[in-house]
Amino acid sequence: MRFLPTIALAAAIAATLPALAAGFAPRADLDAGRYLKVLAEAEARLQTPQTDAALAWAAKSQALTALVRVPEALAAADRAVALQPALADALLARGLAQGGAAVQQRNLGSLGKLSGAMRDLRAAVQADPNLVAGWMALGLAYAQLPGLLGGSTRQGLDCAEQLKRVDPARGALLQGTVLAMAGRWTEAQPCFDRALAAAPGDPEVIYGYLDALGSRDTRKVLGAEPQKRLQAKEALRLLPAAQNRARPLTAICDALLDADQIEEAWRVAAGAVATADAPSLMRLQLGKIAARSGRHLDEGLAALDQVLREPLEGGSGGYGTAHWRRGQVLKAMGRKAEAKAAAEAALQIDPKDPKAKRLLEDLR
Repeated sequence: MRFLPTIALAAAIAATLPALAAGFAPRADLDAGRYLKVLAEAEARLQTPQTDAALAWAAKSQALTALVRVPEALAAADRAVALQPALADALLARGLAQGGAAVQQRNLGSLGKLSGAMRDLRAAVQADPNLVAGWMALGLAYAQLPGLLGGSTRQGLDCAEQLKRVDPARGALLQGTVLAMAGRWTEAQPCFDRALAAAPGDPEVIYGYLDALGSRDTRKVLGAEPQKRLQAKEALRLLPAAQNRARPLTAICDALLDADQIEEAWRVAAGAVATADAPSLMRLQLGKIAARSGRHLDEGLAALDQVLREPLEGGSGGYGTAHWRRGQVLKAMGRKAEAKAAAEAALQIDPKDPKAKRLLEDLR
């Protein structure tokens, strides 16, 4: 795994030290996707004689999982659970890390990690029924896993009902997402509408809605062309609400790209680099647009090169994705030797990455 540059992380930690005396409450930042900030604050917390070491280890683990640094995330989660076995944040951290490890492992051995992840997620919400991220993760896990592994649309919807009591907007978002995954878009759409009405500026609500709208499950219900038209319409409608937040902006760009609005997607991403709360995500998005469209190749490659030189915010697929996208762009430019090296760099981070493997096979 690629580590954050030492100087950048040290500076981030130093910036958090004055706030340590005020207490450590990372849930809001984690829910908002500010993973680099959480990682820096947790590191700073662990360097001082505090009484909340378990929470700091748990927050660090969740940030590391989002940054696709899964082995480190598992180790940090184990430290958190060892210090405070009943801490909901620690159980959530271990559940998320085990889920990430199962995704990377991609073999029969991953089944044990999935089972452990589900146990931890259930224990986390039992320990703290107000844990928004816990209900979201558990509900999505139920919706995504096949029935033989404990998956269940009904149980995913039950999680959404529990979450509505804590956070109505996120609960409606989870309900809509689970229904969309089950191919029930006509039932899902009103749930997303309620979520957007309750929290029109919530980055996760915007992201989750557009992500579900662009899924293959939704395409089967709506048809390809009606889906594209709705994606373009909704992306532009929600653009003002996204403001300078990179996570919903990336979803808006994805929706425009899926709708074949390539130049509009590029305009949104390029215009947000200077103002977004996570410019690394917008640069990665520029690389994605270039790779998928074959346009703006030089600018997309320059953006990806910068991503690989600087800290990359979590929730993006990590540096492996950046290397893979770079390989796609280089292939489109006819620079096959460099594209091969980029694919190999992605596989050094995750040797089982199917996307990088396919790229390497294509180049051969």
